[in-house]
Amino acid sequence: MLYARVNVPTELSLAAAGRYGEPSELAVDVIFSGAGGEWRVPAFWAGGNTFRVRFAPPAPGRYHYQVISRPEDAGLHGQVGELEAVPYEGQCELYRHGRLRVAASRRTLEHADGTPFFWLGDTWWMGLTRRLDWPQGFRHLAADRAAKGFNLVQIVAGPLPDFDAQTATWDPQQANEAGWPWEEGWQRLNPAFYDLADLRLAALVESGLVPCIVGMWGYYLPFMGVERVKQHWRNLVARYGAYPVIWCLAGEVNMPTYSHFGDADRRAADKEAQEQGWTEVARSVRDLDPFHNPISAHPSHPDSRAMLRDETLLDVDMLQTGHGSYASLRPSVETVCACLAKEPPMPVVNSEVCYEGIMGGSQQEVQRFLFWTSITCGSAGHTYGAQGIWAMSSRDEPFKGTTGSWGDGFWQDVMHLPGSAQVGLGRRFLERYPWWRFAPRREPEVEQAGRKWTFATGIPGAVAVCYLAANCMEGDFRGVQGTSLRLEPGARYRAFFLNPRTGAEVKAAAVKLDAEGKWPAPPKPTMEDWVLVLEDPEALAKVGR
Repeated sequence: MLYARVNVPTELSLAAAGRYGEPSELAVDVIFSGAGGEWRVPAFWAGGNTFRVRFAPPAPGRYHYQVISRPEDAGLHGQVGELEAVPYEGQCELYRHGRLRVAASRRTLEHADGTPFFWLGDTWWMGLTRRLDWPQGFRHLAADRAAKGFNLVQIVAGPLPDFDAQTATWDPQQANEAGWPWEEGWQRLNPAFYDLADLRLAALVESGLVPCIVGMWGYYLPFMGVERVKQHWRNLVARYGAYPVIWCLAGEVNMPTYSHFGDADRRAADKEAQEQGWTEVARSVRDLDPFHNPISAHPSHPDSRAMLRDETLLDVDMLQTGHGSYASLRPSVETVCACLAKEPPMPVVNSEVCYEGIMGGSQQEVQRFLFWTSITCGSAGHTYGAQGIWAMSSRDEPFKGTTGSWGDGFWQDVMHLPGSAQVGLGRRFLERYPWWRFAPRREPEVEQAGRKWTFATGIPGAVAVCYLAANCMEGDFRGVQGTSLRLEPGARYRAFFLNPRTGAEVKAAAVKLDAEGKWPAPPKPTMEDWVLVLEDPEALAKVGR
């Protein structure tokens, strides 16, 4: 009898009786039944003749299991047993509330118990390499992010970005302490690499950080072939599907590898092969995962829904909108709004934009602008990134990729850049309210002033949150500045300014409506960016949580 806790992965070890030339290709599944359901869980090859399966029971009770494999292998096929699950009583929020799913609104995410999930991600593409040392460095960075308010980490569990697939797949900087994810030449998976990845990904969950697991960068698919990529994903689903995770099929799904940029015909062929291939892989992942973790894909541009030939295979629409600092602000807002307008609706998150410090720009005011404009326009969350962290450039081993240096900075230092704390402050502030019920506000005077965006959201009659951009960002970005807000009849608002740099609150002018039911938006305390908040505590209490 195995014993388990609800929502927590429990591992069962299996030993094959036969000898196989390529055991990593042997399909082993375990069917668990109980609590009114049945789950066919893939097992992963752990080296030698050992296979392991991980199952997270969704409810207390007794479960039965049976192993399915080659009928002639008596060590695997037909093995049966039982598992007893008891409630989880620990402190890990992700285990307490359960895995993620798309909310009924189709605009946000929530946990299995209905608790809303405000996506605030950090970008650790190369966080499974040895440059982020285990356990001290990894746990230190995870604790810092959790303390600042992050609850998700985007991390690649396979061949990495910024390395050319033709010339640098087997670069030593792609490895962890046990080598590469695959043996050289794509001979077979390297279970020792993933044994070390197991420790790191479990530590993220225990820290309250959802792993958004990126299978690999998209341009490796033509070199591996679709069947090997499916085998790669089977290993990921088997190892990590029992955890509360989000699947990201690939990074920059249809971008060709760097050495093909100068050949238009090869670029076109790569794009075709990658879009078709990753669509096929997406179907495979959806069929494989018995826990139904949300699926997305990191786009080249603009969004996930443009990457696959069948967007119904996706649950979350991830965006990538540029790294040009001020030059990327307008395209970013336009892309966010365009993707939010697509039907049917899907949670939208800008998952890569203007890493703080990249190419010498995109400093803290850019980070605040991108966070607040995305949220007030209706996104389900936002992903931050910092130059030096995404590639885990370390004091002990500076990062050297294929495309040249994107900027200075080691992860040990840039983890303290101010933008990371400021976006965390934004999430913590918004969670004072039932933010998942927010909807963008339309202010007629903003449109009459010839401005494209209001940058305001809230719940009519209860709360309004308006982002006021810094004065150095003129034109359309002024939002409600210099206009009057049309407020709901009967609302008894109090108004204050939130300082998005520090979290301090400054009382605003009293809310007094004119004869037309309008209230002039007061001037900001300084010419920097501020958040104007109107709230009616009694109305908020009636909205409830």
